[in-house]
Amino acid sequence: MLRISRPVLLPALLLACTYFLSSCSVQKTGNSQSEIIKVYPSPPDTTRIQYLTTISSSAVISGKQSGFSRFLLGNQEPIAIVKPYGIASQGSEIYICDTGIGGIVIIDLAKRTFRQFIPEGKGQLQLPLNCAVDTDGNLYIADGNRRQVVVFDNNGNYLDAFGETTDGFKPTGVAVTKDAIYVSSISDHRVYIYNKNLPRTIRGYLGGVSGANDYLYQPANIYYRDGNIFVSDVGDYRVKVFGEEGSFIRLIGSYGNNSGQFMRPKGVAADRDMNTYVVDAAFENVQIFNSTGQLLMFFGGAYRSPGDMWLPADVTIDYDNIDYFSRFVDPEFELQYLIWVTNQYGPGKIGVYGFVKQK
Repeated sequence: MLRISRPVLLPALLLACTYFLSSCSVQKTGNSQSEIIKVYPSPPDTTRIQYLTTISSSAVISGKQSGFSRFLLGNQEPIAIVKPYGIASQGSEIYICDTGIGGIVIIDLAKRTFRQFIPEGKGQLQLPLNCAVDTDGNLYIADGNRRQVVVFDNNGNYLDAFGETTDGFKPTGVAVTKDAIYVSSISDHRVYIYNKNLPRTIRGYLGGVSGANDYLYQPANIYYRDGNIFVSDVGDYRVKVFGEEGSFIRLIGSYGNNSGQFMRPKGVAADRDMNTYVVDAAFENVQIFNSTGQLLMFFGGAYRSPGDMWLPADVTIDYDNIDYFSRFVDPEFELQYLIWVTNQYGPGKIGVYGFVKQK
């Protein structure tokens, strides 16, 4: 596999990235002189987001190996996250698609455990790009090279795999509702809607005719929230929002290197207020839009220090694990929810941010 070190950017794009970086992030001194807190946007604007921490290995979650464990087992190196792409959360568990190991990293924050899930046999993965978890704990993994969605139960047992046999079918994103599974296929211009119950037959599609606003050129990541399906169309440089049964709702963004525009939109998520979070792999940031598609702010930027991004891929919103990360929050702020961002390169593989409000 061809490996790259750093994206090559056009001069105009470099200028845009510089603008994003200088406009969005600031570091301020915390209670101690050694404490650096990164917040967005820059003062005097009201802080909305604080960078909290980075997770790149099991050491952050499980802690250092005890002396007794070292005596019994010898030195054990922390388990590293190699090349994360998709990310999803369910309760205290965080699921990270790690294409570098051909498997899933599962972090349980309540139990403080960190493990790699690399299935074999019928469930063997080749290129796990994105995943989703239903309320029963079943795990759905979109595998781009296997050209299937592979399903496991909450104990990691293989259940089934499904997809289409057409040449154009390449699943890159998956979202699950109570009775449907949505699968984006980047090569054949649509999102498939499958019945959740077996047999997993196709019940419909998202995406219109060529040239229409709802036409999907290269649908990549998808996200479900409260009856809305958010689709990042990397081929059309936009996010497109649909209803559950395929009705088109709105467009977000456009092509360009200005605020509110995209060059390489990848991961997408939405909070409970229907604000939309969009990762741009070229700008190396996340832009936030309100429920009508108006740009609110952005955060991140090309990597210089912790909290910045390096080829980011996906984003998800988490309301369940606020207590775990509250120790990282500046005393001036109250943590509302978490924003997780994956980075395919650099020292900070998973960036954890908090949406905050002033106390």
